Amino acid sequence: MGEGELDAVRTIALALPGVSERISHGEPCFFVRRRPLCYFHDDHRGDGRISLWCPAPPGVPDELTSSEPSRFFRPTSSKSGVFARWLGIYLDTDGGDRVDWNEIAGIIEDAFRTVAPRALIAELDRR
Repeated sequence: MGEGELDAVRTIALALPGVSERISHGEPCFFVRRRPLCYFHDDHRGDGRISLWCPAPPGVPDELTSSEPSRFFRPTSSKSGVFARWLGIYLDTDGGDRVDWNEIAGIIEDAFRTVAPRALIAELDRR
């Protein structure tokens, strides 16, 4: 269902230094070394949606989910608190809420800057 969206996310994420892709918890996931950068979900737990989950800087998830709930959401946190400060982005929107891939690239870069070691952030900044 979401092959085009996954290809777009893959292109953005793998262009960042030190990022790799592998399946985690049954879903495509991109990692900066061992830390998750973003999870791609296609019909996660039968929700019928295509989405991306990313760690986000403090305050960003609350701001975006409250201002644009048709595009952004708070992922369900795990028992250990993973995903508590993450941002969910719907990638299957259309019309006025159509996905802006430049915005998605910015969100993924912000996630990268949230989880990457300083050396990889410096490498990104030198590009």
